[in-house]
Amino acid sequence: MDPKRRILAYLGRRPSATGGELRVHLGLSRQALSVHLRSLIGAGQVVRSGTTRSARYWLTSRAPAAAVVARSLRTQGLDEDRVWEDLATRLNLRRVLRLNVEAITRYAFTEMLNNAIEHSEADRCTVRCSLEAGKVSFEVRDPGIGVFHSIASKLHLPNEEAALVELMKGRTTTLREAHSGEGIFFTSRVADRFALRSHRIQVEWDSARGDVFVSTRRLLAGTEVRFEVQRATRRRLEDVFGEFAPEEYDFRFQKTKVLVKLLRRDYVSRSEARRLLANLEKFSEIVLDFRDVQSVGQGFADEVFRVFGHRYPAIAIRTENTSPVIDAMIRHVSSG
Repeated sequence: MDPKRRILAYLGRRPSATGGELRVHLGLSRQALSVHLRSLIGAGQVVRSGTTRSARYWLTSRAPAAAVVARSLRTQGLDEDRVWEDLATRLNLRRVLRLNVEAITRYAFTEMLNNAIEHSEADRCTVRCSLEAGKVSFEVRDPGIGVFHSIASKLHLPNEEAALVELMKGRTTTLREAHSGEGIFFTSRVADRFALRSHRIQVEWDSARGDVFVSTRRLLAGTEVRFEVQRATRRRLEDVFGEFAPEEYDFRFQKTKVLVKLLRRDYVSRSEARRLLANLEKFSEIVLDFRDVQSVGQGFADEVFRVFGHRYPAIAIRTENTSPVIDAMIRHVSSG
C-alpha cells in the first residue's frame, strides 16, 4: 500500500499519533515519514500540533476543536500591540507556537490591525484569532472606507482594480509621511493563505499553490482580512524580508515582484505597459512574473524592456515564467 494511504489508515484507527509511533508502525525512516507527512499536511488531510518530538498528528476530520478569541474594538486610541498581547496571552501562543510562527503571526496581525486603525476611517473594528491543531489564523474586519477605494481616491487612480494592482507592487500607501506601504506586501508573503476583500474585489495569496487569485464577490462594506499559517511551517520572517529587502540594498525594501497576469492575459500596447510600470521606478530591482500570460506585443515589450530600461538604467528588470513566445519578443526588442 502507498505510504500516504498507510499513514491515513493508521491515523483513522486512533485519535492521534506521534511521529515515533508512525515510524515504528510503518517501518519508515524519519526522513521518509517527514516527506509523506508534509505532503498530507499540504493537501489538508492531516494536521500537526507541537514541535519536534512532542508533535502529534491527526486526521483533519478528527483534530481538536479550535480555541478562539474574538473582540469588538473602538479604533480611537487603540494600540495594536496591546490587542496582540491580550490575544497571545489568552491563547497561550508563546508556549504552543514555534518561535518563527509566533513572530510571523504577530507581525501580520499588528500590521493588519494598524491598517484598520489608521486607514479605514471606521470608529470600530472586530478581530478574531483562532488556534487549531494544525494552524493559527486571524481575521480583521472594519466597516470603513474600503482599502481599494481609499487607495484609488487618494492616489487619483481610475478605479479600484487599478488600486489593487498598485497595492500588490508594494510600497503603496495613502499616508506616506507615517507609513512605508510594506505591511500588506510582506504579510501576503509570510502567510500560507492570505485574503484581502473589500467592496466587490477579493484577492487571495496561496503559498501552497504559489499563486494569487482575484475574484469578484458580493458587495462588502469596508475591508476584511483573513490570514492563516501552518504551525509546522519552517518559514521565517527574516528570510522573507531578506528576499525583498536584502543586504545589497542596505536591508531596504527595494525589490518587488509583480504578477503580470493581474492586469490581463494578453498585452499589446504601450499604454498597457505604462500601467504595469507605473510607480515601479521607486524600486532598484523588479521581477516580472509572466505566469499564465499568453502573449505580449512588440509595443508593450519595447516599452517595458527598452524604453523603461533606458529611462531608468540603474533599475534591474528580471523575468520569471515566460513562454518561448514571450522570450522571443523580449529578445527582439532588446536587440533592436
